[in-house]
Amino acid sequence: MSNNQTLGQRIRELRDEKDLSLRDFAVKLKLSPAFVSDVELGRRYPSEDVIAKMASVLGVKLKDLEAYDPKPVVEEIKRRTLQIDPELGILMRGNLKSDADYEELKKFLRTKDSKK
Repeated sequence: MSNNQTLGQRIRELRDEKDLSLRDFAVKLKLSPAFVSDVELGRRYPSEDVIAKMASVLGVKLKDLEAYDPKPVVEEIKRRTLQIDPELGILMRGNLKSDADYEELKKFLRTKDSKK
């Protein structure tokens, strides 16, 4: 795993290795090409079920793709924040989606900091 590679970049790399067009990949997944493109570009994050389907179509183990999934990191940040500062933890739970990206998290924390 490349430490700097995103989930979308890894999916694209594996798809290219299989010589699968984005459209063909989307058909196999029963998803729209636009959705798959958004995943590859990091604009959307697939559910665990979709990641599992992608792993199957790409011929890799689920855990190999899950290693690139940012959702567990965001969930861990929420959990730890709740332990350290319950008020902030509750705010994060209510305001951050599980598929929040790094930029959304930074924006949220800056907003919280500016309200102090």
